[in-house]
Amino acid sequence: MMAQEPVADQRLQRTPEEEALKQTTRLVRELGIQDSVRIDTIYRMHLKYARVRQNGLTRAQNMERMNAIYAELKHLLTPEEFERFMNHPAEQPRHPRGANVITPNKQVPPTERQQLDRQ
Repeated sequence: MMAQEPVADQRLQRTPEEEALKQTTRLVRELGIQDSVRIDTIYRMHLKYARVRQNGLTRAQNMERMNAIYAELKHLLTPEEFERFMNHPAEQPRHPRGANVITPNKQVPPTERQQLDRQ
């Protein structure tokens, strides 16, 4: 049997230009923006931050980058567009994997141990 080579990161690495185009296209489609000047401005903003991201940021630096993007978008979008952007399901905070999130109306079945303790 031949040894397999280690598998590299399977995700395709996009260029900053490709990443900026993808982000801009998605935003324009979701918000229905049709003004070409605004679209070009949003693309240039995404390109700027895609180039920054290429430098290999720490988690804290990446959070700062995201906050800067949101601040710029707040000025580039109308208040209604920005509200829709911030409340879009893809932008909602996600819970860490394995986190047991209990919503107020959700009934959690008791564990076997809890059932035995009640008897």
